[in-house]
Amino acid sequence: MSERNDASWNTMMSGYVRGREYSKAIEFFQEMLEGGVKSSGFLMASLVTACDKSGSMFGEGLQVHGFVVKVGLMSDVFVGTSLLHYYGTYGLVSDAHKLFEEMPERNVVTWTSLMVGHSDGGESEKVIEMYRSMRRESVCCNENTIALVLKTCGTLEDELLGLQVLGNVVKSGLDTNVSVGNSLIAMYGSCGNVKEACRVFNDMDERDTISWNSIISANAQNGLCEESLRYFYWMRHVHKEVNSSTVSSLLTVSSSVDNLKWGRGIHGLVVKSGLESNVCVGNSLLKMYSEAGRWKDAESFFQRMPQKDLISWNSMVACYAQNEESQKALNFFADMRRVIKTMSYVTITSALAACSNLEFIAEGKILHAVAVLSGLQANIVIGNALVTMYGKSGVMAEARKVSTIMPKRDEVTWNALIGCHAENEEANESLKAFNMMRKEGIRENYITIVNVLGAFSTPDCLQKQGMPIHAYIVRTGFDSDKFVQTSLITMYAKCGDLHSSSFMFDGLSTKRSITWNAIIAANAHHGCGEEALKLIMKMRNAGLLLDQFSLSVALSVSADLAILEEGQQLHGLVIKLGFELDHYVTNTAMDMYGKCGEMDDVLRILSPPFIRTRLSWNILISSYARHGCFNKARETFQEMLKWGEKPDHVTFVSLLSACSHGGLVDEGLEYYASMKTKFGVPPAIEHCVCIIDLLGRSGRLSDAEDFIKDMPVPPNDFVWRSLLASCKIHQNLELGKKAADKLLELDPSDDSAYILYSNVCATSGRWDVVENVRTKMGSNNIKKQPACSWVKSKNQISKFGMGEKSHPQNVQIYAKLGELMKTIREAGYVVDTSYALQDTDEEQKEQNLWNHSERIALAYALISTPEGSPIRIFKNLRVCGDCHSVYKFVSGIVGRKIMLRDPFRFHHFSDGKCSCSDYW
Repeated sequence: MSERNDASWNTMMSGYVRGREYSKAIEFFQEMLEGGVKSSGFLMASLVTACDKSGSMFGEGLQVHGFVVKVGLMSDVFVGTSLLHYYGTYGLVSDAHKLFEEMPERNVVTWTSLMVGHSDGGESEKVIEMYRSMRRESVCCNENTIALVLKTCGTLEDELLGLQVLGNVVKSGLDTNVSVGNSLIAMYGSCGNVKEACRVFNDMDERDTISWNSIISANAQNGLCEESLRYFYWMRHVHKEVNSSTVSSLLTVSSSVDNLKWGRGIHGLVVKSGLESNVCVGNSLLKMYSEAGRWKDAESFFQRMPQKDLISWNSMVACYAQNEESQKALNFFADMRRVIKTMSYVTITSALAACSNLEFIAEGKILHAVAVLSGLQANIVIGNALVTMYGKSGVMAEARKVSTIMPKRDEVTWNALIGCHAENEEANESLKAFNMMRKEGIRENYITIVNVLGAFSTPDCLQKQGMPIHAYIVRTGFDSDKFVQTSLITMYAKCGDLHSSSFMFDGLSTKRSITWNAIIAANAHHGCGEEALKLIMKMRNAGLLLDQFSLSVALSVSADLAILEEGQQLHGLVIKLGFELDHYVTNTAMDMYGKCGEMDDVLRILSPPFIRTRLSWNILISSYARHGCFNKARETFQEMLKWGEKPDHVTFVSLLSACSHGGLVDEGLEYYASMKTKFGVPPAIEHCVCIIDLLGRSGRLSDAEDFIKDMPVPPNDFVWRSLLASCKIHQNLELGKKAADKLLELDPSDDSAYILYSNVCATSGRWDVVENVRTKMGSNNIKKQPACSWVKSKNQISKFGMGEKSHPQNVQIYAKLGELMKTIREAGYVVDTSYALQDTDEEQKEQNLWNHSERIALAYALISTPEGSPIRIFKNLRVCGDCHSVYKFVSGIVGRKIMLRDPFRFHHFSDGKCSCSDYW
């Protein structure tokens, strides 16, 4: 152009912004300044919009703001409105509000812009407050303002407030406006009133594409997948036009394991209609696969996306974080910084979510620094993410520090802080944070109450804190909330009061799946497994579908009770209900089969290595260790590393346990040494207990004692109990006394300290000390946990105690015992009376050994199960060494496989041998 006027420059700037060439817009502005062109309000508004929409030009935006002040254009309402948008986009709503207060002229667009900023920042109450101020100043609302306010009423789930706003809408004559009608549909949908949303939709004289999308979304928000699809079917036949928002809503409701089949169908339709290249639809597909737990599908689709924006990259970081693929999330974040060189507060928030455990605390601190360097540390969402990250990593001092220096705290901040204190078992601190929240005038919500209740886990907490909070809940009306009801049931159970949990559950007029799950879990937590399974049946009979949680708890109960048949039936139900693709349920099923002695079934349902989760690898290693397959456990660990899966805390507990029970001392010590140095897993108390057990079992008691002195964590009861058990094996009375004293220092009522020390003395022949220990137990009213063994036959569980005589087949059982005694003696069995821990003559000691519950259970199993079939026996305490010998002899004589499970591991007896090779 030979000549250019103001319109030429303005139009060119507008073109760059509309074409998303934001960096070129900045360059163009610099060229304009160098050419001496005078700035206008229109041009500066376009430039601010460029910095706003880029999502990564915060610094440039500040410079533009400074220039606007310098040239005196702050009085321009359009420039001011653009700056409001800009600060809102970067989450700096307080700065936007300050700017708004200083503006000499404000119009409806200005007000609406600031309201949008508050809405995007999650400050819904502020939106309503501004709407009221706007009306007081007699500023007429337009359809955009009303739409935002109605949407906010939906966000607050305040239908009454929405109806009050609707009254003003009718007065202003905007009730027939299509966009207002669409917002009403959305508001009713958010408030859970789908029926009213449908009524508004059906009464509309005119409907646009947004109307159809709104009604589909209203159904989708309330989990009504098939209803959403019906409206979609109607839309395609009546309205014809389907856009990216339509598809995105349908993909949202398909974001679960249950509805993924519909989501895949919608994906097919997306491809067919050519919408796959639409970046918004692509992002919805990423979210769908992520929330359904299919991160590999999300990853594959991301790689095929023809067009990606910042949201696409953010979605993948969030996807990895949600699916607990922390290392992949951080690697992807690094790739993102190299490839697109931009990020937003959402990017950092998603990456911080991947660092929410101690293993990644160093990376979390680096991300904290990135947030500061990017000028985003004042963003409340990032502040909340930092509090959560530090809290979930157990670094509560840093979490509190972040919350203290935040320029503003909201209910999310306090909920995160309270919840993290609860997770770290800091009940007093959790309650203190709750009280500080109330002092700051921030209103609690149901999440606050749930987090506070989660902090209480002891009878003392229940009396001093739990019950007063329960009274507060009733007074404030939170007792009608389904999540609070569930948390109360759980709290009473965790604090040891299962009766109150059951009383509360029985008193509920409406029992939802989440409530049933709570009482089932409560019974399972208290060891009432049979009652938990009965409740599962009652839940089904009540017409409620079992979900992933119900099935996982039921399978865990079956595992703890070692009832294979019920576990198999539940696994069949898992497949029937379509949960076999849910990796949590599948992993629980694997664990159930492993604990019921069925390694073949564990391997049958194990997913292929390339899609195997870390939890699956851990369960496989643990199952091999429990079944005495120590080499297999080590090989699985090496295979896990080969497939690029990083071991964690649990992996090493299973691995070290395998080495301990297999006598692999050097290997175990090598694994322990490599945990921190090679894999970045800090040793915890569980790992230390494994090492003490490893050294103690092998007779290296002095090494075990030295290890305790140098442990990176303070020793607890498990440490001294493990050492004391090893002292019994190797008859070390002096060290046993020391370990017992340490145990009793920690808990004077610990029955195991008395029993184990008594056994050490008995094994060493110090019957005088044994008598003193037993007298002390009696005077302190401390009772030994009775030994118990059980067998399941013909759908009946038969339990046997020491010298059991109450069984209906008692005569046949003892006849079989006598026959076994005679037969194995002839085969070479010699009794080892050192395992008889009473001061009697040798004959009586042998008789006492034959009264052990595992022998009675064995005799019963032999007479009650089909000839030649495998035998499964379970015991609540460690199997006696002499009973172990009896089992070996019997397996060789009767020619049957016998599986015995004690609390620690399985013993597979066959042909006179045991899988443990007599080291356990």
